[in-house]
Order: sequence, then C-alpha cells, then structure tokens
Amino acid sequence: MAVEIWHAIVLGIVEGITEFLPISSTGHLTIVEKMLGLPIDDPAVTGFTAVIQVGAIAASIVYFWHDIVRFVRAWFAGVFSAEKRQETDYRLGWYVIVGSIPVGIAGFLGKDLIKGPLRNLWVVAGALILWSFVMFAAERVARQTRTEQQLKLSDSIFIGVAQCLALIPGVSRSGATISAGLVRDIDRVTATRLSFFLAIPALTAAGLYELKDALSEAIGVTPLLIGTVISFVVAYISIAWLLRFVAHHRLDAFAWYRIIIGLLLIVALATGWIAAT
Repeated sequence: MAVEIWHAIVLGIVEGITEFLPISSTGHLTIVEKMLGLPIDDPAVTGFTAVIQVGAIAASIVYFWHDIVRFVRAWFAGVFSAEKRQETDYRLGWYVIVGSIPVGIAGFLGKDLIKGPLRNLWVVAGALILWSFVMFAAERVARQTRTEQQLKLSDSIFIGVAQCLALIPGVSRSGATISAGLVRDIDRVTATRLSFFLAIPALTAAGLYELKDALSEAIGVTPLLIGTVISFVVAYISIAWLLRFVAHHRLDAFAWYRIIIGLLLIVALATGWIAAT
C-alpha cells in the first residue's frame, strides 16, 4: 500500500509533536499508521518513519545551532590544546559522541527485531504504560543538584545506554534519556538539552540508513519531502515549548497521558477494533 500525500501530512504532524516529547514518537506513529491502514511491519513504511524523523532532527539542529557550533569549535580546539581540554564545551562534545555509541550498536544489532516483532501494538501499549512508572519514579528520586557544567562522562554513558531502551516502540527516547538524567541528579532542563544533543547523531544515522527502503515505489520522493518538512516545522515548535515546560514542571503530565493512551490501546486491541500487527 502506498503512502499518500495526506498520510504524509498526518504522519509528519504526529512525528513533529511526539519526537521530543516523552510520549514515544515511534509508538504514536505505529498507532497512527495502523489506523491509516498502512502495513506497520512493511520495510518501506518503517523506512518512511525513520526518514521523516530527520526533519525533527533538523529542527533540533537549527534550534541549538549556536550550542552545536560552540561544542564543535571547543572539541577541535581541545584536540590540539591541553588548556582547551579543561573547558566544559570540549567535554560536552566528547560526551555526546560517547553517549551516542550504545544506541548505534544496539540499533544495528537489533534491527531485525526492531523492524519485526517489536512493531506490535501490544508491545507499544505495554511500553507506554510501564515506562510511565519509571518516569514517575525518576521525578521522585531526582535531586536536580547538577548542571551542565557538572556533567561527567559516566553520565553520558548511563544516559546513552538508557537511550537504547527507546528502540522498543512506546518507551520514548526522550522519556528514557531525561529520566536517566534525573536519576543521575542532573537538573531537568540540562537533562532535556542533553537528550536533544544525543538525539542528533542517533536519529540522523537511523534516517540515512533507512532512506533506501523509504525511497521504494511504495513511498516516493514527494510524500517523504512533505512528511519531513512538516515534521521539521512542528518539531521546532515542540522543542521550544518543551524546554519552557520542563523548567517549571515535572514529567508527570506526560506519564499520565501515556498511561491513558496505553489503556485505550489495550481496549482497542482486546475488542478487535484494531489489529496488533
């Protein structure tokens, strides 16, 4: 079944809203794709999903452009200067690189599982509900005593490993990484910013890897471009809103939303209103 223009518009909006909010973009896209009548385990459809994520990642690059440039300059300067290696920006550059490695390895080794058995709405429902309790717990143990200047390499490794759990549809990459940051006593805004930075290499690589499947005859260039552009615009707005929100609020509202959506999905699956695959 082909992905039509209106499918691309809907999925681009869903991707843009959900990519950075801790509610699982993959989970929501899987649900919406199924409701649209698209085959959720088709390589072309999963490829389309991965490619339009690049639009959301491009939004994060644009939004954090000055930070990224600062990190890159500091990293290259630190390669040639021992003095520059003492700067926070140099260390953050390394932290993003190292923290991105676990999900790259896990994604490559588990690609068949991710594209196959895990593309099941029972998995999505379970992950939406169960990870919500992790988010509740992370908020309650968090002391938020550490800022960006106090990040350590061990933090990036811990958060990078947590990012691997987001390969399970329904967990949420941002939900996993922000929660991991809170558990490490990192303040919520810093944890959220680091979550964005870690997303850039991971999701860009995934999108480029899946491009070959998404460009199949079942998809086509036009729906891909439309979905990607829409996800870019909507994601940019979502990033700005989320950073303002986490500065003053816990993640509890997102956790409750996830539980409600998960329970509704279970009802829909149990009654046969929607099929699991």
